[in-house]
Amino acid sequence: MRSTGGWSTWGTMALCLTAGVGSVGCGRGPQVQSELPIRRVVVYRNGVAYFERAGHVDRDDVRFKMRQTEVGDFLATLAVMEQGGSSVRSAAFPLKDETGTPPKDDKEKADRDNALRTVVLSLDGRAHDLQVGYVAAAPVWRPSYRLVLEPSGEAQLQAWGIVENLSGEDWSDVQLSLVAGAPLAFEAQLGTPIIPGRPIVTDSGEVIASMPKGETSVADRDADGIPDAKDAEEERPKKPDNGPTGAAAATPPPPPPAAAPAPADSSFEGGTGTRARGEEGAMAGRPGARVHREGWVSPSQPRNVHTLAAIAVQGGTTRYDIPTTITVPDKNATMVLLVARRVKGEAIFLYAPDDGVPDSASHPFHVARFENGTTGILERGPIAVFQQGSFLGQGLLDPLPAAAAATVPFALERAIGVEVERKNDVQGTRLAKIDEGSLWVEHDGVLKTTYRVQNGGDEASKLLVKHPRASGARLHQPPPGTEDNVATGTALVPTTVPPHGKQELLVDERSAQREYADWFGPVADKAVTAYVADRRADAKVAAQLSAAWPLRAQIVAKQDQRQKLQQELYQLRNEAQEKRSDLKAIEKNNKADALRKTLTARLAAIGARTDTVSAESIQLGQELSELQVRWRAQIRAIHLEEGPPPKAGQ
Repeated sequence: MRSTGGWSTWGTMALCLTAGVGSVGCGRGPQVQSELPIRRVVVYRNGVAYFERAGHVDRDDVRFKMRQTEVGDFLATLAVMEQGGSSVRSAAFPLKDETGTPPKDDKEKADRDNALRTVVLSLDGRAHDLQVGYVAAAPVWRPSYRLVLEPSGEAQLQAWGIVENLSGEDWSDVQLSLVAGAPLAFEAQLGTPIIPGRPIVTDSGEVIASMPKGETSVADRDADGIPDAKDAEEERPKKPDNGPTGAAAATPPPPPPAAAPAPADSSFEGGTGTRARGEEGAMAGRPGARVHREGWVSPSQPRNVHTLAAIAVQGGTTRYDIPTTITVPDKNATMVLLVARRVKGEAIFLYAPDDGVPDSASHPFHVARFENGTTGILERGPIAVFQQGSFLGQGLLDPLPAAAAATVPFALERAIGVEVERKNDVQGTRLAKIDEGSLWVEHDGVLKTTYRVQNGGDEASKLLVKHPRASGARLHQPPPGTEDNVATGTALVPTTVPPHGKQELLVDERSAQREYADWFGPVADKAVTAYVADRRADAKVAAQLSAAWPLRAQIVAKQDQRQKLQQELYQLRNEAQEKRSDLKAIEKNNKADALRKTLTARLAAIGARTDTVSAESIQLGQELSELQVRWRAQIRAIHLEEGPPPKAGQ
């Protein structure tokens, strides 16, 4: 394989690469074997594959040989499609003997399980065009990607699918399809007889006092429930429509769409480099084909788009249908080209601390960022990144839906340093709910994260910060271009750092925190005042609150006045106690008469003021009681199920 400019001429690589795999399953015999050849294989990513066999049968039966462990799955998923001729009468299969001598050891048990069994489909004639589909265990297919970054802000994406054949027989010239995702599938044991235990009933001589009531379900008729001529006409046998018949008939996966023919010299649109010349057969993966290339061909550009897989999306599942037939010998693997196209892509930096890379807490990764320009999902798999004729590194691509963007790290960039600082605060008090005289308010818990970035390189650096999102919080005025990824609980926040410069990036997150509030506290006053001024407020509730708020102001004023009196009364009582203690200390001191008179006079003044303050406090208490009765009557008439949400930008 010739190399030019640091690149191997991948254009000479056949679209179907086949290699031997390990000896898994050696000596176990085929999974399923029949005189009907395999025509189609659909491989999934959950450990199963759909096999379709078809051919002409000139006997009165068709036989399938398989291991005992495969009988259950075969019977559970068997689909018989009538193609013409006689019909299928029945499917007979041997049962696993559960009553014989138990195996001596694990080897004998394995030998019994791997012994071949025969399932016989009985036909009602000797000529039959038959098509049979079934599901069997199979290795998952695995994707592998190549990404070639270009200075223009685009990239060439190439996706390959690796399939392994461990079925026990060759797949010769089959239509191959690869399905992304993993539909539900389970291991059936229909080939193993099960005899459930039954309860033992003895005759106790008891008499049944009443008969249990039964139920009968009648087929739908013409609404009157009475059989008549119209019902008889509906039940009369109709002419067969040549659809699937037989007890085992089922609907198989749809056949792959036919690929549109392409001109013999068609090349990948938007290709770069010198177009290769050679035999088209090499690109179809045919053994023994020869190719003569002149000049360098971009590694992500097949010469003929007709050789690419057709991508179909059905029911949210992506299927890749290979347009040419594929041959995969038993105990071998094949690699088929699924996607090769130009997409939006670039090399940037990503700050995403990873416990497995300690220095990533201070330095960003060098990453390849590109969009999935296909119509289907790209499954999880390894990806190799190239740029300007050089291999940059490898990364791991997570499942990528159509039109979504992937950011794949492949190296650590130590020329850029990042520091992180976080601060918490509370802001944005608002009215949340009023019910049965109780008030709830909401606050915004504010988490501000500041990223300080320093670029030690000679060029401006485009950086994405993978910010871990606080649970239940919303982004407040995020920087332009921020991508909020709800599924992963992160946000990608962009910034550009000048060469040898610094940049600060602020991420503001806010989460609502609901709590009970006192009607006469400052929090309630702030929340209600803001609600009444809000144009989105309920007009009736706002009017009720506005009418009640002057009464609240009186209550608050009298509460403050009474609190001051209570505080003064407390101080007076403490001072009186102190003066009494002083008088007791000089009670027998003949030289302290003057001091005794002063203390006695002060104690009398304290007592007089205490009486006055106590009377005023009691009077205020009575007034407050009357106001609070009126207040409760007004507040209980107010009901607010939910206050307005925070305004945009809050």
